[in-house]
Amino acid sequence: MHEMSLCEGVLQIIETEAKRQQFRKVKTVWLAIGVMSGVEIEAMRFCFDVIVRNTLADGATLEIIEVPAEAWCLECAQTVSIQQRYDACPHCGSYQLQVTSGEEMRIKELEVE
Repeated sequence: MHEMSLCEGVLQIIETEAKRQQFRKVKTVWLAIGVMSGVEIEAMRFCFDVIVRNTLADGATLEIIEVPAEAWCLECAQTVSIQQRYDACPHCGSYQLQVTSGEEMRIKELEVE
């Protein structure tokens, strides 16, 4: 389950920022997760609760923002929505698509004290 290591990475970033910005408690964490990132949302929620136990984020709410998948069509120069990798461009039918979003995971926002 790679979600456990992802949550450990999130906690590490939070702890680093807590030292830098001098906050002591995290109330809410907003994560932007792309629909094609391979992250299982429910597993992420479970792992988050386990990983943050007895830390400055203990009891924090995890909010997930799902980022839709988009690609740039090299043939018709359009940004298009896609459902999965290797979809055809809905405008011209080309398969020359470069994914531009939907694979990422990042901390979007923290509510802290």
